[in-house]
Amino acid sequence: MIQRATGLFAFWTVLGAAWAWFLPEHFVWVADGRFRPFGQPLISVLLGVVMLGMGITLDIEDFRRIARMPRAVAAGVALQFTVMPLAGLAMALAFGLETGLAVGLILVACCPGGTASNVIAYLARANVALSVTMTMVSTLVAIAVTPVLVGWLAGIYVSIDRASLFREMVAVVLVPVIAGVLLARYLPRFSREAAKVSPLVSVFAVVLIIAGIIARSKPLIEAHAGDLLGAVVGLHLFGFGLGWIVVRLIGFDQAAQRAIAIEVGMQNSGLGASLASSSAFRSQFVSPAQAALAPVPAALSAVCHVVIGSVLASIWARTVAREDSAGGAGSSADSSRREAQANP
Repeated sequence: MIQRATGLFAFWTVLGAAWAWFLPEHFVWVADGRFRPFGQPLISVLLGVVMLGMGITLDIEDFRRIARMPRAVAAGVALQFTVMPLAGLAMALAFGLETGLAVGLILVACCPGGTASNVIAYLARANVALSVTMTMVSTLVAIAVTPVLVGWLAGIYVSIDRASLFREMVAVVLVPVIAGVLLARYLPRFSREAAKVSPLVSVFAVVLIIAGIIARSKPLIEAHAGDLLGAVVGLHLFGFGLGWIVVRLIGFDQAAQRAIAIEVGMQNSGLGASLASSSAFRSQFVSPAQAALAPVPAALSAVCHVVIGSVLASIWARTVAREDSAGGAGSSADSSRREAQANP
């Protein structure tokens, strides 16, 4: 039941976004600052819950997979932090986005892959182990890399305080992940039980973040819908497309191609929204109106990438099913060969 509900991540995201759009009063409390658990914005706490859930599910086997598929992981993570950030800047310039929207788009483009990509990889019949490993590695790498990339690319719009952004990354990513790993290490029984529900909790935490930002920012989205939607869709199409083309040229098998393309094309939009909503990040803008625009691209990104990813997953899954049917008895051997190739 929990696994089935988690697998409907795309549905919950679209449902939450639509609900927040038509009935914003139901979700505006998530993002308007009225609730501050532990003295922190609710959005940051929700993201911390997501990262804690990731940490609880990590074990030594997750790290061993990196050694078994170093080329695929390295290629995917390298594409994650080159294709998407550059595409984010290109889309911001091409669509002439205002400062707040441009910086917000670049910020989400510089974020790591999100856990939603693992669900989409499963639905697409891709290499799920590779997808999970890439999510973990890119999340840890992002703690140091994201502030540098945002400072470099978004610096043409505003002066980015990289040290402040790094501290925010440590607080909302590194600390909860380490806490989750420690819980798994020293409270294994509790962690095993928590791990059964943590994926579903993470799904609804991300949906709440996105719905809250959409509810609070509805007038801003309406005012900038045309250019912003085009830029966000363009960002993710570039990510999926170039991610797939490059790894295909490198020579990875189809299961790895799908996994890497999905991982590159899907961002941790919840992280982008949380960072853009923080008081430290907002204080870097001269105008409060521009600061208010910064979280909006991340909210739209969450909806766009799960929709595009779900469509691709459906297409790829049907393709694999047809190939398996056509292969008959040889399909099992082909599947084994694909799995071996995916772990070079």
